[in-house]
Amino acid sequence: MDFGSEFGSRLCTLNVGGRRFSFSAELMKRLPLSRLSRLHRCVSESELLELCDDYDRDRNEFFFDRHSEAFSFIMLYVQHGKLRFVPHMCELSFYNEMLYWGLESSDLQPCCQRRLDDRMSDCFVHYFPEKEPRGPEEPRSLWLERMRRTFEEPTSSLAAQILASVSVLFVVISMVMLCASTLPDWTAAETAESFSRFSASLVIEAVCIGWFTAECIVRFLVSRDKWEFVRRPLNIIDLLAILPFYVSVTVTFLTGENSQMQRAGVTLRILRMMRIFWVIKLARHFLGLQTLGLTLRRCYREMVMLLVFVCVAMAIFSALAQLLEHGLDAETGSQDYASIPAACWWVIISMTTVGYGDMYPVTVAGRVLGGLCVLSGIILLALPITFIYHSFVQCYHELKVRSARGNRVVSAEYVH
Repeated sequence: MDFGSEFGSRLCTLNVGGRRFSFSAELMKRLPLSRLSRLHRCVSESELLELCDDYDRDRNEFFFDRHSEAFSFIMLYVQHGKLRFVPHMCELSFYNEMLYWGLESSDLQPCCQRRLDDRMSDCFVHYFPEKEPRGPEEPRSLWLERMRRTFEEPTSSLAAQILASVSVLFVVISMVMLCASTLPDWTAAETAESFSRFSASLVIEAVCIGWFTAECIVRFLVSRDKWEFVRRPLNIIDLLAILPFYVSVTVTFLTGENSQMQRAGVTLRILRMMRIFWVIKLARHFLGLQTLGLTLRRCYREMVMLLVFVCVAMAIFSALAQLLEHGLDAETGSQDYASIPAACWWVIISMTTVGYGDMYPVTVAGRVLGGLCVLSGIILLALPITFIYHSFVQCYHELKVRSARGNRVVSAEYVH
């Protein structure tokens, strides 16, 4: 008889923090606790000691140096199917006990699960997974890691700060040139073939693109995971901002400056206007833009909920507005509300309290409906804003703590 059959054929005793719980071997196997069910698959005592802290072979007793009261509540969950927090015990400590025995947060009752989510949000627990310690690095890998931090973490060193400042300067210059190129005088100068100014703008644009291209290539070469680097949203935006320049230069070289395609210029103007994506590059260097992006990513459910609210209200109020302003009397009714899609424009500018004044109800019933539309818009827009606001605050504090931790780690590494 093997080791597993020997201890599995007798009554099993769990000693959790000095408190004993007795189970039959068959019952222990059926318990919805992965750590206990794995005991029966052990074929040696060494494997058994990987799951428990000690084992008494004579009494068939397993010792676990864990919180006994927390395990009592977990056993109540096994018996009755309802898992709640231990009174006067930290939610995070109890959650650690749950993870040890093989339970998840979804096993908690809804009220306790909300408490755990709030607690984890306040303490940023789920935002900062612990990194596995790495062994001593080779000189080459250490050099690559320093290069990666210099390009990826603007606050990691003085060189990284200088590099980030230069990158921001090029972004500002490119945005100024983009805005200036749409001025009437600038456009007229290009049309009149004032090549001096046009050449200057082209040279400045080429220098900026050259810097962004070199920066992107270096960051790609020193990145740890090339595939993960390509998948990052900010890197995709960098690519979308850089490629139009090379496409437009290629088209100009192949078709010539005075070709029909150049004179039409619609495609090239669209490609050049995509340089506006360079503004998003500032998110690498400013915490506020990073917070905004992280908030939008985490609050997509609230955003969808807000969109659903607006769409439902827009469908209702646009149909009523079309009926009151035009449908009851098609001859004398307002032509601005001749159709429901046309009335949707009035609803959306009313719900958002913009009110351009290009459309407005003239009947008494329509004005009453307009007042209700405005009030409904204020209420519906305010409902998800609270969740988005709290998420924004949490993301801001999270990024601040993450940045501070990164700086401390980098400082310690450079000191030692």
